[in-house]
Amino acid sequence: MIPIAKPLIGSEEINAIADVIKSGMIAQGQRVEKFESLFAELCGTEFAVAVNSGTAALHAALKASGVKHGDEVITTPFTFIATANTILMQGAKPVFADIDEATFNISPEKIQQKVGKKTKAIVTVDLYGHLCDYDKIGEIAKDKSLIVIEDACQSVNAEYNGKKSGSFGDIAGFSFYATKNITCGEGGAITTNNREYAENARLFRQHGRASMRQYEHTELGYNYRMTDISAAMLLEQLKKLELITKRRIENAEYLSKGLSKIKGIKVPVVKKGYKHVFHQYTIKVEDSFKLNRDELAKHLNKKGIGCSVYYPKPLHLYNHFKRLGYKSGDFPVAEKLSRQVISLPVYPQLEKEQLNRIVDAFGELE
Repeated sequence: MIPIAKPLIGSEEINAIADVIKSGMIAQGQRVEKFESLFAELCGTEFAVAVNSGTAALHAALKASGVKHGDEVITTPFTFIATANTILMQGAKPVFADIDEATFNISPEKIQQKVGKKTKAIVTVDLYGHLCDYDKIGEIAKDKSLIVIEDACQSVNAEYNGKKSGSFGDIAGFSFYATKNITCGEGGAITTNNREYAENARLFRQHGRASMRQYEHTELGYNYRMTDISAAMLLEQLKKLELITKRRIENAEYLSKGLSKIKGIKVPVVKKGYKHVFHQYTIKVEDSFKLNRDELAKHLNKKGIGCSVYYPKPLHLYNHFKRLGYKSGDFPVAEKLSRQVISLPVYPQLEKEQLNRIVDAFGELE
């Protein structure tokens, strides 16, 4: 079976974790600090704050930038649920805007239509590893005095015109979950050039406490700290990031070369000037293809090829968002794509024979 995802973990990570355990200093410590420094350098930001999940990163980013009860936050309905759940966790209201059919990312034109008197921020999502249109989104934010929070959970090392993911918004959140391009099992980070936001995030990640050495709590916070065990693993993963990115891009290009010839299959778009890092290699299965998306998934599984759907239902159709007044038909592009998308294996360890197996499984259906 070719799995849908497979982290690139070797003896380097295992030995690094063992060293931490042997040291007896396993909570947030020097390795976390070192990771924060290197990750900020990677993203081209002044600050990075490590936390224990991508959800924690988004929650902390919202709190640190001042999103509060009663505010409205514009975001996409086509994303992992944590993007919008963290807005609710801050007592704010998610205001969904439909997406661009080519990139799967939030449409700047639709954002413009959703800005209201209570709008405080825009949460973008760099879905599957392709950055949003930050030129247009930045213009809207500047014109309306809005905060831009970049959900970069799927886009580590992605670029637009040489500028890195995590540096486009006022603040950004990353995930290092098990299937992400670099991983520590569960982990996250916030990046920003705003010193106040960084300090707020540090307070928020440890119960409103400024220092590990002093029990002085200045505000409400959560236990969102990263351990040195996780940081040790990430320090080794960072050394492999360029290789991981390169191989994902190469594998995606190989798949696209083979699949683009098949009627009814639309391969991922990479816009000019963008580096797509392919956290997911996601195709669209159109009506002209022999099978519908769900039938195709069954066919691939029978052939020993892992696949998955990200995401089978837009967020506005989940009950706790429908209670905000959303209904079927509100975001037709997101709803259409939720019926068409399917993601295929693209991880670095894939061999040419495996890539050919994936392409051939489609070709035999023509």
